[in-house]
Amino acid sequence: MTPISPSRVPVLMYHEIADAAATSSKLAVAPEVFADQMTYLSDAGFNSLTAGDLAAILADGGNGLPERPVAVTFDDGYGDFYDHALPLLKQHGLVSTIFVTTGWIGLDGKAKRMLNWRELDEAVHCGTEVGAHTYRHPQLDQLPERELREELYSPKALIEDKLGMAVPGLAYPFGYSNKTVRRVAKERGYDYGYAVGNAMTTGGTDAFELPRLTVQRSTTMDDFRRMVDGEDTATLRRDRVLTRGYSVVRRAKSTARTARTAIRGGAR
Repeated sequence: MTPISPSRVPVLMYHEIADAAATSSKLAVAPEVFADQMTYLSDAGFNSLTAGDLAAILADGGNGLPERPVAVTFDDGYGDFYDHALPLLKQHGLVSTIFVTTGWIGLDGKAKRMLNWRELDEAVHCGTEVGAHTYRHPQLDQLPERELREELYSPKALIEDKLGMAVPGLAYPFGYSNKTVRRVAKERGYDYGYAVGNAMTTGGTDAFELPRLTVQRSTTMDDFRRMVDGEDTATLRRDRVLTRGYSVVRRAKSTARTARTAIRGGAR
């Protein structure tokens, strides 16, 4: 086991906790695998923080970070969080943050079941932080600013109204953000924003560009141990390369869209 610096924190990003028979998503982690991962965190002496508590501590220079800190986060708000993840987190005394897409709350389709408000309220009473993940799960960096403002405002207001709790932060859908997205998030009253990045979170990171480590179906226990212990893996390196490539493409699309808008405006 490699001791990690308390200023380098693994922030784990999960989506579905479901086996291959229930979902074809490559981001899904089987319940028994998730159980092994949480057992490792507990046995290895990790101390869990919510994403919001970690962001606040890092913003304060890292004062108050516990030994071997870790943050466990979930995106979208799948119902299997309540069915499979929450009981295991409670069993091991671990807290977490779930970033919910509010337009999906309560949906119960044949393939996917999303969390409902009762389950979210129960999770909050178990120490879970609920953050925003927009209303419709769009690619925020491709939205006109008017739509962007609504996507960031409405979920924060809705969660605070329904659960009676502050919502200090958000996670960007797909991990995508740009300067405009981060500026508007600040203006809408958020204190932090998590992306993906597939790197450790450090004290020098901008509070609206905090990275996370993707845990997915292909993540082996050896990869998981190395990941949370601060080591790099081939999968993390590959995903970082892909992320950089996507960023170039997305900036080009955004620039082209801005140019088209300017041309249409000038033609009026």
